[in-house]
Amino acid sequence: MPLTERPAVVPPPVAGRAAVSVEIATGARLAEIQSEWRDLAARADVANVFMHPVLVALGTRYPNTRSVTLLAWRDNGGNRQLLGLWAFTIGRAPRCILPISALTAPPFAHAYLAAPVIDRDALDETLQAMLDRIAGDPALPNILALDGMRGEGATMQALARVLDARGSTARVLRRSVRPMLACRRDTAPSADKILSASTRKKLRQHRRRLAEQGALESMTITEPEAIGRAVDDFLNLEAAGWKGRERSALLCNPPDATFTREMMSALAPHGEAWIHALTLDSRPISMQIVLRAGATAFTWKTAYDEALRDFSPGMLLLEDYTAAFLADPRVETADSCAYDESSFMAVWDGREAMAELWLEARRGGAAAFTHLSRLQDIYLRLRARAKAARARLRRRG
Repeated sequence: MPLTERPAVVPPPVAGRAAVSVEIATGARLAEIQSEWRDLAARADVANVFMHPVLVALGTRYPNTRSVTLLAWRDNGGNRQLLGLWAFTIGRAPRCILPISALTAPPFAHAYLAAPVIDRDALDETLQAMLDRIAGDPALPNILALDGMRGEGATMQALARVLDARGSTARVLRRSVRPMLACRRDTAPSADKILSASTRKKLRQHRRRLAEQGALESMTITEPEAIGRAVDDFLNLEAAGWKGRERSALLCNPPDATFTREMMSALAPHGEAWIHALTLDSRPISMQIVLRAGATAFTWKTAYDEALRDFSPGMLLLEDYTAAFLADPRVETADSCAYDESSFMAVWDGREAMAELWLEARRGGAAAFTHLSRLQDIYLRLRARAKAARARLRRRG
């Protein structure tokens, strides 16, 4: 499948503009570019919080993790400007049975977007320079495995143009659709238009019945000290539910819990992380962790008290933070971080095309990449068919 239907024509270089240089950054280097990152996120086509230098650096602490982060710069007469950041881990691609090494993005567990963060006015030249940097380093794999690229928009169109100009190849392995919420003041619907009238009526009934059991309160937790306590409440609430029983809760894996605590501690003071909570007699019954990069909010993780599932505490809180996003002047888009439209986030009416793809960094392409990516495509298709067949058998049984 092609990356995009748009014609792949790379615009010519702008006369007098300095060339883009690319460095490979370490964890210590990432700690030095916090202000440059925030400036870039405001200029980027895709403000991907999962490329935040703090998160990338924390991700390198996971056991047996090999990471590489590309920083693209332009020197404007001594004023160095960050044009792009793209982080990867080195290892086997997701759901790959082939014995090959790849640069994989997102760069750590529990991340839901693989797109590079690039200045919207320098997409083509920055992508060219980044791919050249990868191809020119014999220590780096030439295959990029990207699980969670936005399938449309300027970044994907630029990637298609750049690959075409390089004679390189890419293979789209899977396409999906992710719920999104448009929050721009001039185009966003009002909060009462997001949910249907019948759904709002049902939620009012649930809210009233919960309030009969105790003091029901919806809150947004932003203070750094309060965030620390709320994170522990979230971890315990999540672990008490089905994720805890399946050992997939963050608290079940100490590195995940440490990552979460340190991430929230680092981002909250800058207004880049907060928690929405619904409490009953001061006890959390539903919680949502939100991360932000530029003008995009990401609903990272959610948890609720399963003993109160009949009252839909997760949906009650979604109603509250949806209204909060629409009223927040910092937020223009909310990304659900959902894999598809099957979750309760599907009540948001916006949709973002998503794609999983492999591409090759080297110019000219190679028969080996074409063969390997085709095998991976076949494997994933067979895997999906087998999964669907098992689901049909379970329904019949």
